[in-house]
Amino acid sequence: MLGLPSSVTACLFDLDGVLTQTAAVHNAAWKQTFDTFLKTWSEQHGQAFVPFDSGADYHQYVDGRPRADGVRTFLSSRGITLPEGTPDDGPDQETVNGVGNRKNLLVLQKIKEGAVEVYPGSVDYLKAAKAAGLRRAVVSASANCKDVLEAAGIDGYLEARVDGIVAREQHLPGKPAPDTFLYGAKLLGVPPEQCVVFEDAQAGVAAGKAGGFGYVVGVDRGGNAQGLADNGADIVVQDLSELLTR
Repeated sequence: MLGLPSSVTACLFDLDGVLTQTAAVHNAAWKQTFDTFLKTWSEQHGQAFVPFDSGADYHQYVDGRPRADGVRTFLSSRGITLPEGTPDDGPDQETVNGVGNRKNLLVLQKIKEGAVEVYPGSVDYLKAAKAAGLRRAVVSASANCKDVLEAAGIDGYLEARVDGIVAREQHLPGKPAPDTFLYGAKLLGVPPEQCVVFEDAQAGVAAGKAGGFGYVVGVDRGGNAQGLADNGADIVVQDLSELLTR
């Protein structure tokens, strides 16, 4: 009924791009933030401006990673190194955390404007998983996870939440490290080999593979199927509703 191996007893869902249609919001916010930064940087250093690529750059360097990791990884790909700063840095500060917080302000603005929409197939899958008695947790790099779940009206379907705030409190490295997913399994009281990971990011499926989880489902929302498969997805679907018909 759920298209999963019979050994699976728990589901670990990524948020953006798997349950909610906020991945596009994040992508747009990253592009606006990085393009503004890169224009200023190129002018100051006499370099040609090369804009952030919402396809290749987003999937390879940013998608699924904690905010600061995404900033650091992308800027490193351009040969740019900034001071780390602290998580409390203002959005005007030229630090890794400052740039990340700039992006977060844009996302929060979009959330307040009602930009959070769910994928109907994912809601159907959550309901089916609950009815089947599977344990359910959300594992997201986003520090806004709680607000997004509540805005989307799906927080009641999930028993545990591991997000950017929890990761910081528990000193958990972000995806592609498997630690946040492992912590989610721990909260549910289910061993990793009995859990399925649902991810739309290459870093996320890599984390699922590295953690020894029983099954990893890649969710391709935009032409990233091969990248998901290459990074460890056991199966790639375009929507979770496909699994309900298997």
